[in-house]
Amino acid sequence: MTEVLKVEDMSVTFELHDSEVQAVREMNFSLSEGETLAVVGESGSGKSQAFLAIMGLLAKNGRAGGRVMMGDVDLLALDSRQLDRYRGKDIAMIFQDPMTSLNPTLKVKTQLSEVLVKHRGFNQQDAVTTSIEMLERVGIPEPVKRANAYPHELSGGMRQRVMIAMALLCQPKILIADEPTTALDVTVQAQMLDLFKSLTEDFGTSLVLITHDLGVVAGVADRMMVMYGGRVVEKGVTDDLFYDPRHPYTLGLLHSTPHIAKRAVRLDPIQGLPPSLENLPKGCAFHPRCAFAFDRCLVERPPLRDVGDGRQKACFYEGPLAYGEVA
Repeated sequence: MTEVLKVEDMSVTFELHDSEVQAVREMNFSLSEGETLAVVGESGSGKSQAFLAIMGLLAKNGRAGGRVMMGDVDLLALDSRQLDRYRGKDIAMIFQDPMTSLNPTLKVKTQLSEVLVKHRGFNQQDAVTTSIEMLERVGIPEPVKRANAYPHELSGGMRQRVMIAMALLCQPKILIADEPTTALDVTVQAQMLDLFKSLTEDFGTSLVLITHDLGVVAGVADRMMVMYGGRVVEKGVTDDLFYDPRHPYTLGLLHSTPHIAKRAVRLDPIQGLPPSLENLPKGCAFHPRCAFAFDRCLVERPPLRDVGDGRQKACFYEGPLAYGEVA
């Protein structure tokens, strides 16, 4: 498959009053045309900041290093004006809260049509017509009525669909969805995931799904990348990681996820809290919470390395990795 994005040794650093915090370290991955990549991890793992850096949307005190190649263009080397040629058109992002991402003072059709006018040179009438067609395409009932509504007049699920429609109007090569199912009820969540799956098939769009919910990942993502303490700790084919996790953190996330077929089994959550990025533990950042840690883990940081079958992990432990059934 054609590679549409390649991230090489990317880091994200924030300057504080008297120190610096590295939110993302040594990130490497690629994304192929029509592929869905899930990026999972607890809050504070660095997953959102990594993709805000790729979009050029870091806070003023943040900076990114490394390379992010879209074809022969390094996105990290572009200034904001140059990035505007690609943002929205070739790479688009759906943010976590659709209510705060939409302008409450403008009708839905106005916000959608301006994307087409700016990026694709449509006249206003054609832009509105195409916007309404896209609202229907993403499953919004009575699209003409909804296009003439203000964001506060729509449900959370509809607002999320409006954001997806906005992102798809320019038919981007890459769509980044940051916690797209947060605060939605389970029925709407299922509808959203079905929609994402159809988008990759119908438009050939490559999808990055950022989430802390492994239930969202199953059945949607082709590959999975697990982050902890600002680093990628395991990545590979989604089914491989679900049924045979090789990193203790991945195993812990799976045991913390409810399973519909195991109602009587108690969840076994990961003990402790994620580390502060300002004060990461020496050695492996996960070792204070890891049931498999040994002496080497306390003093040496494990590199991300190949372990066969196209999988990588950052862990020294090589023994059997199970403390109960996962699947």
